[in-house]
Amino acid sequence: MSIKHGNIEIFMGPEGVGAPDDLEKVIVDFIDGAEKKLDIAVQELQSEPITRAIIRARQRKVTVSVVLEADYLSVTRARAKPFVVDLKAQNEENRQLHDAILRANVKVRTDFNTSIFHQKFIVRDRKDLLTGSTNFTPTGVASNLNHIVVVKHPDVAKIYSREFREISQGHFGKLNEGHDPAPKTIGVSDVPVKILFAPDHAPEMEIMKQIAKAKERVDFAMFTFSKSSGIDDQMILARHAGLIVRGVLDSRMANQTWAATRPLKENGVELHILKRGSRASKLHHKLMVIDKQLIIAGSFNYTGPANALNDENIIIFGDLETGNARTKAAQKKLAAFALKEIDRIVKDEAVSI
Repeated sequence: MSIKHGNIEIFMGPEGVGAPDDLEKVIVDFIDGAEKKLDIAVQELQSEPITRAIIRARQRKVTVSVVLEADYLSVTRARAKPFVVDLKAQNEENRQLHDAILRANVKVRTDFNTSIFHQKFIVRDRKDLLTGSTNFTPTGVASNLNHIVVVKHPDVAKIYSREFREISQGHFGKLNEGHDPAPKTIGVSDVPVKILFAPDHAPEMEIMKQIAKAKERVDFAMFTFSKSSGIDDQMILARHAGLIVRGVLDSRMANQTWAATRPLKENGVELHILKRGSRASKLHHKLMVIDKQLIIAGSFNYTGPANALNDENIIIFGDLETGNARTKAAQKKLAAFALKEIDRIVKDEAVSI
């Protein structure tokens, strides 16, 4: 089951592959709880239950706005008979669900970013946030290892609402014509919470800074980890300083020539990959736990393009330098849950390399 501390709740899934939580239900329940307004920014919408929840919200007179990645709605080659629906065609299910929410009078836009619109967040009623690594797809919620965080705090929701307005106006990616205010820390139920968006806030540098503060260990679960990120260099420095650095990677991504796998391994980082025969299709997390008390979550893969070109977010729970006993206890409680899932993946779904 999820971990809940005050107005913060963290979910690890999917339930069907050994993780504790039903991610699709989390998203559907969050949408079903809307009373006035939903702003949804997500790379891909392919889950029919989630789509039906969006339509139910609109039928309750909730104001619903959605932004999607255009690549999952278009075709690579023009069809000879474009009026004929071929349900076996690539992305056809996405197009069918897109049409359904349009018919329900939901305001839908597709992104203007020539790179990847990689966000996965919902702002509900201007006071609640859902985000994480989970795509709104059957694989995202049922077969790929992912996480979701829910934060109920108007100041956190306000930051994501501002980002959603910019996205809706086309001010993101290479068309980011303005600059967001510098990220600030918000206290939520005694836990410091910090939010950064790419490309404006360069989350890569923030992650490197947090690793540099570590005194004991860094644990991570990451889908795509490239040598272009700089985060691998910071991990190697941490390892040379005597810290434990351990990670689990998706096997297909870890074996790419551009991956950071080899330099990390050569410098003593303990690495694991999703094993052949794992119950999970992919390890899709973008998750880090530092010193068993700070969590970095969100949509951000550790790559150069994620930092400089794509639309991404990270959300940080905790402060490694806090002297407040209540804060330290709260953030350790949350971090223990995330670390437990990394431990489970390493033990049950991965092999060392």
